[in-house]
Amino acid sequence: MTSPHSEDLLKAVAALPSLPGVYRYFDAQGLLLYVGKARDLKRRVSSYFSRSHDGTRIGHMVSKIARMETTVVRSEAEALLLENNLIKTQQPRFNILFRDDKSYPYLKLSASSWTPAVAESPDGASGTPRPEHYPRVSYYRGAVDKRHQYFGPYPNAWAVKETIQLIQKVFRLRTCEDTVFNHRTRPCLLYQIKRCTGPCVGFVSPADYAADVRSASAFLRGETQTVLDALERRMLAHAEQLAFEQAAEVRNQITALSKVLHQQAMESTSDQDVDILAVKVQGGRACVNLAMVRGGRHLGDRPYFPAHVEEGAVIAALDEEPIEQTDACRNGPLSVEQRVLEAFMAQHYTGVPPPPVLVLGAPVDEHLIELLTEQSGIRLHTVFNPREHRRVWLDMAQKNADLQLARLLAEEGSQQARTRALAQALDLPEDALEQLRIECFDISHTAGESTVASCVVFEGHKMQSAQYRRYNIDSITPGDDYAAMRQVLQRRYGKLAQALREDASSQSGLHRLPDIVLIDGGKGQVGVAREVFESLGLDLGRLVGVEKGEGRKVGLEELVFADGREKIYLGADSAALMLVAQIRDEAHRFAITGMRAQRAKTRTGGSRLEDIPGVGPKKRARLLQRFGGVRGVEAASVEDLTTVDGISSELAQAIYRALH
Repeated sequence: MTSPHSEDLLKAVAALPSLPGVYRYFDAQGLLLYVGKARDLKRRVSSYFSRSHDGTRIGHMVSKIARMETTVVRSEAEALLLENNLIKTQQPRFNILFRDDKSYPYLKLSASSWTPAVAESPDGASGTPRPEHYPRVSYYRGAVDKRHQYFGPYPNAWAVKETIQLIQKVFRLRTCEDTVFNHRTRPCLLYQIKRCTGPCVGFVSPADYAADVRSASAFLRGETQTVLDALERRMLAHAEQLAFEQAAEVRNQITALSKVLHQQAMESTSDQDVDILAVKVQGGRACVNLAMVRGGRHLGDRPYFPAHVEEGAVIAALDEEPIEQTDACRNGPLSVEQRVLEAFMAQHYTGVPPPPVLVLGAPVDEHLIELLTEQSGIRLHTVFNPREHRRVWLDMAQKNADLQLARLLAEEGSQQARTRALAQALDLPEDALEQLRIECFDISHTAGESTVASCVVFEGHKMQSAQYRRYNIDSITPGDDYAAMRQVLQRRYGKLAQALREDASSQSGLHRLPDIVLIDGGKGQVGVAREVFESLGLDLGRLVGVEKGEGRKVGLEELVFADGREKIYLGADSAALMLVAQIRDEAHRFAITGMRAQRAKTRTGGSRLEDIPGVGPKKRARLLQRFGGVRGVEAASVEDLTTVDGISSELAQAIYRALH
């Protein structure tokens, strides 16, 4: 039987080395189909082309392979890391794909430069309180600075903020920024309500504050009994010295901490850092619910919904190498739940350090655990079918996974119904609604100032925020919405139309026009859009305007067409109108937030510091932090500017001249 693949591709497969690595399959248009790893590239990749996969999902993918790329690495752990980095960044069509839209939040406890040696120096214990002597507790996302302490990660922002409130109630650490600290002359409201000890005005010594910081740090690490014992010793020491007010303050801390611990129904003294992973698969969709325990405290959970569940699970079955099955639970073929959970762990824990204990709702390959251990440097212990409090944790996580997936399926069902209703209203084919793409444009400005155009995208029955675009509109008469619409459409579709003319076949590949172009406006705006599309040689049937109804009331909108069709009224209760309104409102929101940011930047001169030669990001950050903003920098003298680290007298003069 003749192979459907080119001779060059088969030769490349035959020439592969028997080494660990990562392979990537591409189709004829250059789109990435699949990414996989292997301990033996030659054996793994050859298995795709040496068997018949006709009529299966694997066969569907294999028939599309036109080109292959491979990368040889030193170990399978390296291959795991590279594979999942490529999956997350390239989003191949046939991998189980977990999209993590943002990094995890942490609780940050800033470093302190105070030491007993500083206190013994002539000016160490006197003078104005300095913020670097009083660490601040704060919410944090981003790169980690080893000088500070970080606790987490937390599943969401709410969990971090709740923990900060606990720290304020029990240990009364400051949350104010250094610029606020430096300008306080009297204690703030947090001191009055006993949520801060008032370090900004010298109401607590650096030594006592440092003791509270140590206690808070131990509490966040789960050393609750150690903290209680230390507080009790401090209370007794104050009492022996007849310092009854200080003893009462420590007693109140002990009471508050004990109350917090009693409120923590999920608190455990035996488990400090644990992740609980529950999985649910139904209706072609899946949910992995990740619950986090840090420092013995249950911090909440976070659901993840992977794409390409069925295709990825089937192809992953072929992608499995024969290994020793030491776990009795792993006899026989893997379930889709196991495939999904393994894909999540591989992608998640290559970017986030795992805790030492993982409680799992489905068994996973011990070989994967070994690779994650090697890659992270943390010895992982997995628990399947847990008991006691771990069973309670897993049952809660499983219940949340069930509820989250049911909610998703209900939402997707209603959204798919809306997409189908709109396709019917506009006489579009209904056989490929997953591929229906809608782009919507809106213009926003304030009396002609800072005009911004937005383009939002709806595809696959949902808004695709990663594909949103904003356009700063210039060189037009302020307030001319028609000129703004003409400019944004020219910029969005000018190059695309040229690419389509050069290669007509690319419309089904890299260059694709949306099926519907929604314009937030009536006949006037649609007329401008029609002129742009005619000049570019594009199909006018794609253009649809959303015209406000009588009195601009919601639900009375009408659809206006550029190709001469009569405008239509869908009805206030129409599912199609609900979808149009959803997309139109999202375009309006995205435009107005961009306009406000642009207006604020223009009015405050936010970009002026960036334009000064010699003022890079670090110096700009120091200036803004020192003077509290651009206006504070403008009000500063040359002498004041030179007091900032890294600002010479020559640069200070240049900054002063630029801002005046």
